[in-house]
Amino acid sequence: MSKIVFFCIPAHGHTNPTLPVVKELVALGHEVYYYSFNEFKEKLENAGAHFISCDHIDLGLEETENAGDRVGKDIVFSTELIAKATLAMDDFAMEEIKALQPDVIVGDSVAYWGKLTAMKLGVPFVSSTTTFAFNQYSSRIMKQSIWDLFKMIFQMPKTGKILQPLRDKGYPAENVLSIVQNDNETNTVVYTSKEFQPFAETFSDKYAFVGPCIREAGEEIVKTGEKLIYISLGTVNNQFVDFYKNCVNAFAGTDYQVIMSVGKDTDINALGELPENISVYPSVDQIGVLRKADVFLSHCGMNSASESLYHGVPLVMFPQTQEQGGVAYRVGEVGAGIRLEKTDSGSIKAAVEAVLGDKIYKENAGKIAESFKKSGGAKEAAQAILRAVRK
Repeated sequence: MSKIVFFCIPAHGHTNPTLPVVKELVALGHEVYYYSFNEFKEKLENAGAHFISCDHIDLGLEETENAGDRVGKDIVFSTELIAKATLAMDDFAMEEIKALQPDVIVGDSVAYWGKLTAMKLGVPFVSSTTTFAFNQYSSRIMKQSIWDLFKMIFQMPKTGKILQPLRDKGYPAENVLSIVQNDNETNTVVYTSKEFQPFAETFSDKYAFVGPCIREAGEEIVKTGEKLIYISLGTVNNQFVDFYKNCVNAFAGTDYQVIMSVGKDTDINALGELPENISVYPSVDQIGVLRKADVFLSHCGMNSASESLYHGVPLVMFPQTQEQGGVAYRVGEVGAGIRLEKTDSGSIKAAVEAVLGDKIYKENAGKIAESFKKSGGAKEAAQAILRAVRK
């Protein structure tokens, strides 16, 4: 029996893919200790993990305006967050983790304190990557501008000073790239297939492309129309009342059944009187809906796009961030959806009908679904983690 420690960030899209993996590891007789946040306590304990709350850890995101948007764009700001979170975690958990003597540490690809903890303790490390795996080739889909690259190079010397407190505490934090970048020697679980991963051939066999780990549907959705359109912009950047109004206007009185998830902070009453064929909720059982849907109008987060493609549902894509833009680019590249260029009612309806009207989009989504299902899922992810233990 092995002791396995997980670290993750407070995000559904990064936590949910690991839940079936935790369940599989526990079923195999291993102990899983999961450092996460209270929002995910019930889910993690239901999967069989020993939950350790990190809610009191200050990641530095709440006290800075637009902090979430700055991560990944501002290297100095991002480095400060890494150092602050790691030092806070060190004060809170280092002695406890030493006492646990884990056989392997699994860290989300942006929960860098997990990687740093493994490096400091000399424990085998596995990166849990819920987006695409990135290297110099696959990062091209992010379309980073030459100005962004110059700015990053200019800021690099400043990050050395920020990391000095980590070095003083015994962390081998030579530079920020050594922390944030995984090389071909890093054991990495990637929750997509080789067929969907851009430039998959450029990654070593240390990368296990296991496909998305999809849970079972929690609710049976009744399909009342010949075609079901599902609309959701995810759980974070989803307060777009005007966009939702345009969706209502686009499909009001049509033969389409429309299910729209708008998030708990969006006032559904602001959308006005809803026609009979359109249902709007703060949240839905997304897997349940996608099992019946014919098209998904999505922000194209990696988790949502993967769940859609797993069920063979093509996408109309309305990305809100650079990462989502990269996922949307790849979906378009494999021919499983189209990007929404304008958000007026006419453009929304035209894009959805273009996908519904051409079977090639559904066929291509089906090909990716096949590649996902043959990649091994949670069972293969668990074995990849255990291989790191054995080595």
